[in-house]
Amino acid sequence: MLKALVLCGGRGTRLRPLTYTRSKQLLPVANKPIVEYVLNHLVRLGIKDTGVILAPETAAEIRAYLEQSPAVTSSGMRLTFILQEEPLGLAHAVKLARGFLADDPFIMYLGDNLLQEGEAEGFQEFFGDDLDALVSLKEVEDPSSFGVAEVDEEGNIRQLIEKPKQPASNLVLVGVYLFKPMIHEAIDRIEPSWRGELEITDAIQKMIEMGGKVRGRVLKGWWLDTGKKD
Repeated sequence: MLKALVLCGGRGTRLRPLTYTRSKQLLPVANKPIVEYVLNHLVRLGIKDTGVILAPETAAEIRAYLEQSPAVTSSGMRLTFILQEEPLGLAHAVKLARGFLADDPFIMYLGDNLLQEGEAEGFQEFFGDDLDALVSLKEVEDPSSFGVAEVDEEGNIRQLIEKPKQPASNLVLVGVYLFKPMIHEAIDRIEPSWRGELEITDAIQKMIEMGGKVRGRVLKGWWLDTGKKD
């Protein structure tokens, strides 16, 4: 059974002053909180169990919204809230959610991402080709501030680098990932980066080194990274 892990942590410092009074995941776009678009995509995938990573500063606000979210209440989705005391990286969030995720495959979705398309095609590719990880990618003009992927002709990921000074490609990670349980072993084998965080890019790279089948899927529709005001 596919589960979901939605990351709603972080302090939203790059969106201040908007995020002095509201968490970034709840900022409205077209009169709907950003995270509601995420939840709608998960509902369309038929997901019933979703873990939500929360930060202490915004946990109460996000939890209050999600418990009465139209997507959640209309679909009967079950929510499990997981507190991340410090922002120690995306892979650290997965580590905290290990008890909830168990040995089930899961989709990890950053709660401040806006995508035109859902993951229906990725879902079919992930299970149809028996992949260990499928990473959503998008071409951007300036990849240096993102996790950058280098892929071969068939879309298999050769290398992932977090915020490189000299990017090897213009394909970046958009914050939506499909994982099999191998990711947990990979996270156990990595060390914190120079930022002091457990990077999901390092964990996926470790999966590749372990012989995992890791592929990138380039999104056709638009993608908005809402972490910055522009």
